[in-house]
Amino acid sequence: MIATTERRYSLEEYRAIAETSTEKCEYHDGEIITMTGGTATHSRISRNIVNFLDNNLEGTNFEAFNNDLRIWIPKYRCGVYPDAMVVDGQLQFHDGREDEILNPLLIVEVLSPSTQKYDRTDKFEMYRSIPSLGEYILIRQERPFVELYRKQSNGWLFSDCAGLENSILLDSINVELAMTKIYRNVIF
Repeated sequence: MIATTERRYSLEEYRAIAETSTEKCEYHDGEIITMTGGTATHSRISRNIVNFLDNNLEGTNFEAFNNDLRIWIPKYRCGVYPDAMVVDGQLQFHDGREDEILNPLLIVEVLSPSTQKYDRTDKFEMYRSIPSLGEYILIRQERPFVELYRKQSNGWLFSDCAGLENSILLDSINVELAMTKIYRNVIF
């Protein structure tokens, strides 16, 4: 991620830039952050997750989305693009826009060397301010390892899963996700 620090931008200026930009960019309370490209492994994992979620949520009230839909986080005045997410029921749009939602239930980030610290700390702090969020999943690229944070009444419960022979239960959507599905076509 590369921040533009020359000046601060209004949300309206950001939206105008984002609509015409050839690069994906996030908004962080006046700063525009250009997103770096991903690897083939990152892309495979993201695709695998969205495909799995989409297939397994058919006929339910849940809907999976890829990284083209932005989440607006009011408390931090941020618009970010997770690698995948699930929404329960109707989408709640920010400012009536169809490219910014407010109500993800489950968010997935595929970790990269350049973003893993941010995804675990500042970005997770921002995500935790979203009232609808129930689960946050971090997926490593270099080995089969998943970190899962689940909202509880007294905070966030952490668990992890390692090895292709295992699976994780996504409580928020009542789906079991096999590690082999996450890492399909990924070579370690």
